[in-house]
Amino acid sequence: MPATSVLDTQRNDDSFDDVWEELRWRGLVHVSTDEAALKAVLAGPPITYYCGFDPTARSLHLGNLVQLLTMRRIQLAGHRPLGLVGGSTGLIGDPKPNAERQLNEASVVAEWVGYLQAQVSRFLSTDGENGMVLVNNLDWTAPMSAIDFLREVGKHYRVGTMLKKDTVSTRLNSDEGISYTEFSYQILQGLDFRELHRQYGCVLQTGGSDQWGNLTSGVDLIKRSDGVNVHALGTPLVTDSSGRKFGKSEGNAIWLDPDLTSPYAMYQYWLNTEDADIVDRFKVFTFLSRAEIEELAARHAEAPFKREGQRSLARLVTELVHGTEATDAVIAAADALFTGGDLAALDTATLRSAIDSLPHVSASADAAVAQLLVDTGLTPSLTAARRAIAEGGVSVNNVRVTSDDETIGAHLLAGGLAVLRRGKKTLAGVVAS
Repeated sequence: MPATSVLDTQRNDDSFDDVWEELRWRGLVHVSTDEAALKAVLAGPPITYYCGFDPTARSLHLGNLVQLLTMRRIQLAGHRPLGLVGGSTGLIGDPKPNAERQLNEASVVAEWVGYLQAQVSRFLSTDGENGMVLVNNLDWTAPMSAIDFLREVGKHYRVGTMLKKDTVSTRLNSDEGISYTEFSYQILQGLDFRELHRQYGCVLQTGGSDQWGNLTSGVDLIKRSDGVNVHALGTPLVTDSSGRKFGKSEGNAIWLDPDLTSPYAMYQYWLNTEDADIVDRFKVFTFLSRAEIEELAARHAEAPFKREGQRSLARLVTELVHGTEATDAVIAAADALFTGGDLAALDTATLRSAIDSLPHVSASADAAVAQLLVDTGLTPSLTAARRAIAEGGVSVNNVRVTSDDETIGAHLLAGGLAVLRRGKKTLAGVVAS
């Protein structure tokens, strides 16, 4: 089994001559500044590069994970990452294409900065000469006066160019419009790149392709103010089966914080990956080599009904995000739910996460199992529930119910939890109130 921690990975896939070739093969290059120049830079002596993450929520999500893993691949090639968490840009918020952001309190943003810094640190090594350095853009924007900002930064921007940025253009043509605050966001991100270039010699910024206008903002600023050519790399947006990108603004975020998206929910998300997306997901979200991915793809294509690709993907990504122990627990929970294993052996938190993924109800301990079958929708009526029990087709926590007057209290596990089963695969949950 491959390494289960991002930091356990020791090198890039040795089937590639350089990291640029690997990034291209993994489908991580959607747009970039001068490709030949960037390829040469990445193939040369170690460089410093960065990616920024804004604390507009208390956790990063799968869209951000694409960037973190891309950064780790570049770090494994010998280059040094800067992990920027935007204490200042988080107070503003990158413009959304459809509406103005609600500004969060400064104290909340400061708290979220700490959460995101901890998450970034789990995916990038801080050891060695190319160890990751955490930076916070509030450190250089807070001391800057409005006059200094306008004279030293704003004078290098042309309003016409700023108006052409995709998100700005979209908002200007909408009923919502755009505030000067959000309009200025691209200047702040450009300032970040210039500051990191001056302090650390940073010459590359990575990010999602939907951030391309903000990425090139820094490239243009450094060229205008310092006369230096630097680089930007935009990865393609990874979308779900409906074509929506991963992200909190789309309402479909899968969070990296286990309190927001449980390891069980994370595992189940990847287990539901469409067959057509399997190979692309392995390339982007795992550190399997080219040969390993091609071998898995071939086996999956031969027998897709076995869902070996989905199971391998779900295990590997859940291990990267939550570790081996948590992943083993959720796999045991899935096995217990769907193959009749020992539910009592599961820890309460994992079992509760599994029950939350099922139709479930709250009930008192003296509630009749027959009535709960109706309440959870497992049977259409009390008569049907009693008939199912009499036929031996109902179980609670994988123990068959033999009488239609049994109550749920006799079956509850730790935490007041129970799993109802009708037939082999129709499940529902009960949480004792």
